[in-house]
Amino acid sequence: MTVLLGLCFFILVFLIVRMPRLLFRFIGTSTVRFVVGVLLLLLLNGLGNQFGLYVPINIFTVLLSALFGFFGVGALLVVQVFLPGV
Repeated sequence: MTVLLGLCFFILVFLIVRMPRLLFRFIGTSTVRFVVGVLLLLLLNGLGNQFGLYVPINIFTVLLSALFGFFGVGALLVVQVFLPGV
């Protein structure tokens, strides 16, 4: 257990010291995609509420919309329209 913890600590230190640009770019890009995904879902719920469409905002829907962008939100909309119980 101690060896595994030490190895994880070593890898973390290596990533922070040797590759900060790559690590921080990944964190920044992921954060931006996460925020854009949430905003797209809020926009969909705001506009879709007029037509009776609502996509719940949870970790699955946010990750899907962050990973696939507009296509992910479109897929969530299609699932909501054709499978309303899901």
